[in-house]
Amino acid sequence: MHPNPLFRVDDRALLEGLVEEIGFGMIFAQTPDGPRVAHIPLVLTDNGTLQFHLARGNALTRHIAGSDALAVVNGPDAYVSPRWYAEHGQVPTWNYLALELEGPVRQMEEDRLHGLLEAIGDREEGRIASGEPWLPEEVPSDYWSKLMRGIVGFELEIRAWRPTFKLSQNKPAEERERIAAALETNGSPAVAALMRRFAA
Repeated sequence: MHPNPLFRVDDRALLEGLVEEIGFGMIFAQTPDGPRVAHIPLVLTDNGTLQFHLARGNALTRHIAGSDALAVVNGPDAYVSPRWYAEHGQVPTWNYLALELEGPVRQMEEDRLHGLLEAIGDREEGRIASGEPWLPEEVPSDYWSKLMRGIVGFELEIRAWRPTFKLSQNKPAEERERIAAALETNGSPAVAALMRRFAA
């Protein structure tokens, strides 16, 4: 989390929407072999927990249950060039969105793991514009059972939300618009739109 309070957002619905929209992130935790990270799809539940699954052979799987972990969801990001400022003598920086979620982790029962996989499939298949959505029932039961034996489901109880929406809020409005326009022209329209949405 960035230390500058200008880059913080307290809108919980907005943060929950960010997790749902991106749907993918990283889980960090300590193991006896040192810190480890996994890159995984995420599902935010109605009761404020973050669900995910890991391959049974993942370095985190044997150690993460019962410990605290950190989940990170990254939004769009973009390099900000000093040439875009009216005043020279600036330095390069980066605009970005990131959300850190911290809390204890517990292992899920197998029936709840089924529900997690269905939730991920429903969400992601629903985003595909054409064709019929894939359904778990299409997978042969013996193959599905084999896959289920290879993964473990977990749930992180979110006790801390730490967002960073670093979008040049520390710059004057005219500078922010100049940067947004430059980002839009140079291939970062998502960051440009966010800068305008969260204009100071």
